[in-house]
Amino acid sequence: MRPVRFELHRPTSLEDALAFKAVYGDEATFHAGGTELLVALKARVLHYDHVIDLKQVPELRDIHVREDGTLVIGALSTHHVIARDPLVRLVLPGYAELSENVANIRVRVAGTLGGVLCFAEPHADAPTMLCALDARMVLASPERTRRVPSREFHLSEFTTAREENEILVAIEVPPSSAGTRSAYRCFGHTERPAVGVAAAWSPNGPKRLNLWAGAITATPQPLSETEEAANVLAPDLPYEEVWASLSSVLAAEAARIDAHDDLHGSADYKRHLVSVLAQRAIKASLT
Repeated sequence: MRPVRFELHRPTSLEDALAFKAVYGDEATFHAGGTELLVALKARVLHYDHVIDLKQVPELRDIHVREDGTLVIGALSTHHVIARDPLVRLVLPGYAELSENVANIRVRVAGTLGGVLCFAEPHADAPTMLCALDARMVLASPERTRRVPSREFHLSEFTTAREENEILVAIEVPPSSAGTRSAYRCFGHTERPAVGVAAAWSPNGPKRLNLWAGAITATPQPLSETEEAANVLAPDLPYEEVWASLSSVLAAEAARIDAHDDLHGSADYKRHLVSVLAQRAIKASLT
């Protein structure tokens, strides 16, 4: 099925893109990689009279590290570009690995990080990892630029904190304490994860572990009890001792997640996956 006819606009600056949205309001939407939006338009689940293509806006593609160590990823950076970017591979090798394994090569080459975040389909990889990394979303409107923590960005299925007149400009990942390592592990029977778990272990930080589960509910969920159990552990414990201390806490916490049966698996199956994938993610961040 083809989408209903719409007028395509191709601004070459962020200012022009925001101006188009101000003119056309609810009749317009922003277009990034299109791997989510175009499917919905073709299925006629969504309809807009105006589509504002952001691909010609150069300031949305930059990847750099600020003087304070913050990694800034432009929202139009594709998964393929992120996976191969030398700065990302140096600063966040765990996130580069995640990007290398998103869906399939077509999606990785065309799909953008900003697009998948704004579409907010629950079965996605990036939101879970960005929550574990304490990332921030940089949003621009004609009136202001604001930053929203990744943990507050996804409100529910297909709903985010981005306002209608805002563009997601960049994703900021703040610097971590020395020695911090992160990892993401997922599993699914389709190209989308049934469950994904992200871990960030900080041996030199006041908080040892950030642990988040995604795809199992409408938004990423912190595994707070497991995090608290990890925070009292010595920083230099080997993985075997860490896991011995956390395994029972994690299993009990995973069993209480409000999961649902769907095409990705039964609720009990997905809860079990949380425990398995969390173990793998913690091990990868420690060894």
